[in-house]
Amino acid sequence: MSCSVPPAFEQRPAPSEVRDAPGFDDPLDVSQSLSSRVSGSTDAGVLFVVATPIGNLGDLSIRAKEVLAGVDLIAAEDTRHTRQLLQACGIHTPLTSLHEHNETRKSEALARRLARGESVALVSDAGTPLISDPGFDLIAAAKKQDTRIVVVPGPCAAIAALCVAGLPTDRFSFEGFPPSKRAARRAWLERLAPQERTMVFYEAPHRLRELLDDMREILGADRPASISRELTKRFETTYTDTLAGLSRRAHEDADMSRGEIVLVVGGNPGISSARTPDTDRLLRVLLEELPPSQAAKIAARLTGERRSDLYERAMRERG
Repeated sequence: MSCSVPPAFEQRPAPSEVRDAPGFDDPLDVSQSLSSRVSGSTDAGVLFVVATPIGNLGDLSIRAKEVLAGVDLIAAEDTRHTRQLLQACGIHTPLTSLHEHNETRKSEALARRLARGESVALVSDAGTPLISDPGFDLIAAAKKQDTRIVVVPGPCAAIAALCVAGLPTDRFSFEGFPPSKRAARRAWLERLAPQERTMVFYEAPHRLRELLDDMREILGADRPASISRELTKRFETTYTDTLAGLSRRAHEDADMSRGEIVLVVGGNPGISSARTPDTDRLLRVLLEELPPSQAAKIAARLTGERRSDLYERAMRERG
C-alpha cells in the first residue's frame, strides 16, 4: 500500500518490498486478522494505538497502514488532518473525533463499540497518541472492560529529539508543555531544577524565548541543552548549546522559534559542582547592602545558579 503526499506531509523514498526476517511477524497477518473480524467473526474488539508521522509521510509504517485500512473506525484528534493522511494512502475507513473537549463522553461510546466486537484505531494529529495528546480516557475505559489493546509504534517527537540531543539517555523524563503563565512556569521549573535526569519538553513557538529566559535563570545558565525544530521535515534543525547560549540565540534568530519545537535539557550536575568561590564572594558583597531575598535574586541573574539555592546560602551567611 503506497501513499501520495498531502500538503501537510513530506515523503522519503521507501523500500519497494518487505523481506522476511527471523524474529519478525508478517505485516499482512494484521490485515488478515482484521478482515476476518470485520467479515463476521464474534471475537472481542481490539483497540489499536497507532503512531503516525510527525511530518514525513515516509515514516508511516506498513503495519500502521494495514491497521488503519482494516479497522472498523479510526478515532482521531482532528478528523480533517487525519483524513488527509488517509486519502494519501487510499484508505477509506470511517473517522470520528476524539479530542480534549469530548474525550470523556466519546470514550464511553467507543468502549461500547469495542465491547460489541468492533475494532478501533486511536491516532493523534502527529506522532504517538497520549504523548501530550488525547487518548488516556479511552485507554482507561478499554482496560476497565478488559478490551485487548495493541500498540503500533512509530514516530514520537520527544524520543526523536532526545536521540539527537547529545545528552545522557540512560535516565530521562518527559515533562510535556510548561505552564503558559510566567509565575506558574517559574514555580514549576523550581521543582524540576534539582532533577539529575535529562528532561524533555514541548513548547509553543511564541513562548520559546520566555521559557529559555526562565530556564537560564532557574535551572542555570551553563546547563547543557538542545532545541530540535521541524523534526523529519525539510527544515529540520537541532541547536545545541548551554541554556544561556540558546536563550541568546532565540532572541537573535527568528527561525529558531518557527515550527514544532522539542527542548531537551541536561540534568542537575549537583549543587557542589555549581558552587564557586566567586559566587560566594558576590553573595557576601550583595548581602552588605541588600536583604537575602534580593541578594539571591540578583546573584541568580548574574551567575545562572538557582535562586532558591542562593537564598539558602544567603540565610546561612546572615547566621
